[in-house]
Amino acid sequence: MDDPKTHEPEAGHPHWPDALETAPSSTTALKPWRWALERLQNSHNYWIATSRPDRRPHLMVVWGIWWQDAFWFTTGARTRKAKNIAASPQCVIGTEKADEAVILEGLAQSIEDRALWKQLAEIYNRKYGGDVAPLLEGSNSLVFRVQPRVVFGQDEHADNFSEAVTRWTFSER
Repeated sequence: MDDPKTHEPEAGHPHWPDALETAPSSTTALKPWRWALERLQNSHNYWIATSRPDRRPHLMVVWGIWWQDAFWFTTGARTRKAKNIAASPQCVIGTEKADEAVILEGLAQSIEDRALWKQLAEIYNRKYGGDVAPLLEGSNSLVFRVQPRVVFGQDEHADNFSEAVTRWTFSER
């Protein structure tokens, strides 16, 4: 699922004071953005962390897609994650493989445009099989787009793990 609109975020080392006194001066070991994109596009399941109105955390698994420089997912309007997002749109999305983790922090926005829902359903159907459109249209479903603000990548298989941990930051769009 190529995304021709992808904008390259700025890569750098994350603030990691308990592991590194100072960030490495070299950026050659940082992961390229395409490494993160592959995991964001190809993960089957994703973790989503939200906060309840009383600030207690909530973690759940969702299906989703990377499309138009953002993470998209659907859920029922009465789910805990939907209620949490309505109260506070900040959330964290994580890919399924912890040894090659991509962690996205961003804001979830409810999408009302049914034309976008139709496009999203087609992409979902290609990725997961079946036909998600009747479920979206016939139930109390919501579509969310999570605009990334920062993304972290951690590759346990990298030659030098601590120098390969990457933080990508996005300019305001």
